Amino acid sequence: MNRKKLQKLTDTLTKNCKHFNKFEVKCLINLFYKLMGDVTKRQGVVTGLDRNAFRNILHVTFGMTDDMIMDRVFRGFDKDNDGSINVSEWVYGLSLFLRGTLEEKMKYCFEVFDLNGDGFISKEEMFHMLKNSLLKQPSEEDPDEGIKDLVEITLKKMDHDHDGKLSFSDYEQAVREETLLLEAFGPCLPDPKSQMEFEAHVFKEPNEFNDI
Repeated sequence: MNRKKLQKLTDTLTKNCKHFNKFEVKCLINLFYKLMGDVTKRQGVVTGLDRNAFRNILHVTFGMTDDMIMDRVFRGFDKDNDGSINVSEWVYGLSLFLRGTLEEKMKYCFEVFDLNGDGFISKEEMFHMLKNSLLKQPSEEDPDEGIKDLVEITLKKMDHDHDGKLSFSDYEQAVREETLLLEAFGPCLPDPKSQMEFEAHVFKEPNEFNDI
């Protein structure tokens, strides 16, 4: 990409991006094309970061290990559902992922946890996510029973209208009362340490970029 095209892309993304300034957007575009270059070397011509490349970033950079959650985060970034993350989706996705407001993060986390996209987090979805995210403890007891108990406890705390499932309204009310419940069903946002390290590594001077 030549300097003129890069400038135009940077301006467009900066204008539509809530949480990054122009320099930061330029850094993220640079990183995207560097990552794309690594993928292209392995796979030939590609138009974006595919599921595996993106999951590798989530794992290596942000310490995520839960396959189900990483898959859902990928879908959260891949707004046009074409199976890869383009440069706009990368910048806009990271804007929320790293610096989103509580409102933005609640909406994002709820969509991650609503596995079938029906607008509710059901008991079955809670069970799958909690079973997946909890450490496998070798014990004589049936682990599924413990998880079912945890689902019931969670519902008791978060299901404000008592209909046996969580709507966004239930989830939002519970999170506003106790922000630790934001990631109640699995870590789908970076921890503060990973976030700081990523930003310190990516957003660094000098503000000199070679043609990509």
